[in-house]
Amino acid sequence: MEDPTTIHQETLAQTRPRRIRLGTFSSLRHVNFRYLWFGTLFMSGGQWIQQVTLGWLLYDLTGSSILLGALNGLRVFPFLIASPIAGVAADRMNRRSLILGTQYVLMATAIGMGMLVASGSLQVWHLFAFTVVTGFTWAFVDPVRQSVIPNVVPKSDLMNAVALNSSAFNLTKILGPSLGGLLILWFGTAGNFFVQSLAYVGVLLAMYWIEIPPTPGEARRSSALANLKEGLVYVWSNPIIFALMTAALVPRVFAMPYQTLMPVFQKDVLGVGPEGLGMLLAAPGIGAILAGLFLATLANRIRHQGFVLLGSLILLGVMLNVFSWTRSFPMALLALVGIGVFQIFYMATTHTLLQVIVPDQLRGRVMSIYALDRGLMPAGALVAGVSSHYIGAPMTVSYMGLVVIVLALLLLWRAPIIRNLGI
Repeated sequence: MEDPTTIHQETLAQTRPRRIRLGTFSSLRHVNFRYLWFGTLFMSGGQWIQQVTLGWLLYDLTGSSILLGALNGLRVFPFLIASPIAGVAADRMNRRSLILGTQYVLMATAIGMGMLVASGSLQVWHLFAFTVVTGFTWAFVDPVRQSVIPNVVPKSDLMNAVALNSSAFNLTKILGPSLGGLLILWFGTAGNFFVQSLAYVGVLLAMYWIEIPPTPGEARRSSALANLKEGLVYVWSNPIIFALMTAALVPRVFAMPYQTLMPVFQKDVLGVGPEGLGMLLAAPGIGAILAGLFLATLANRIRHQGFVLLGSLILLGVMLNVFSWTRSFPMALLALVGIGVFQIFYMATTHTLLQVIVPDQLRGRVMSIYALDRGLMPAGALVAGVSSHYIGAPMTVSYMGLVVIVLALLLLWRAPIIRNLGI
């Protein structure tokens, strides 16, 4: 016969209302992801500080906005070349060693640039050479780091980890440029490069402590060229992966370059001053952070990521249209916050689904194709600029939003299986 006390306790447990646990930072309880996440903060922070410092130095030396644009374009070009190679390396080599090696390169180049600036020997070509080296290094390390996430968190915490990683990047995207400007004021441009090198030391420490499972050995049975072809064929021939990759890359090329038109909206459409431009540029980042934290909090309660992906794409297109046609500055800011929210929703869900579906032995190569968006975005920015010249910025952004909506509807029609995808 059961103990009446035990029966009473079980009855209380059943009738007591369940507490809803909000696991906003649940993936950080895994020590290896914690190291990876803090490494993201240091790496991304160093990157944004570096970008501000390089722009400051180049414009101070030359006063040329053309060269400034060329320098920023050169920063993302290496992703088109190095990213696929990095994906092959991630599937063939020790991923932890690859990350460590890139950090040594970034730290050494930052120290070298700091010494050049401090000695007064800096020339314009040094800035372009530095950008090429660091651009290739960033393009190489990014797919490797992305492919590691499923190795350091369980499947149940994967979406939370992706969302927190995105929040860390967007937080530094908002704070990094401001911090970079303050560091120039406090330490000078040479000091900024030394601060960057200290940030990379933080990444090195985190990578020395992290434990990453060994890389699967299947890729090493073939040549590197065969590995690259295998990754491309896998993406092209797998309908679900191809649809997810389309959802990842098309909006980044044909919609996200709306940010390059912010000066036009600030001056010619909304009629606000420089401080208004800063608010317009910051608003999507604020939305992105809020979305990242929201997804991280409710990650374990979202079961149909595919439905979230398609819905977010449609709402992203709607928000782009709201922003393009409003002439109210407060409404424009709200629309931009919404754009940041739905941008992260679709990016985080796409990223999570790719990480879950792709087998570990191919993940590096697939994530390297996913990382091509950074190299393709300047092409989208060029299209947006030319289109704005002929039909105006509002109409251009409106068409961008329509492209995103049409893409979501095409995916729903041609790849209906996506809406039921989940983890």
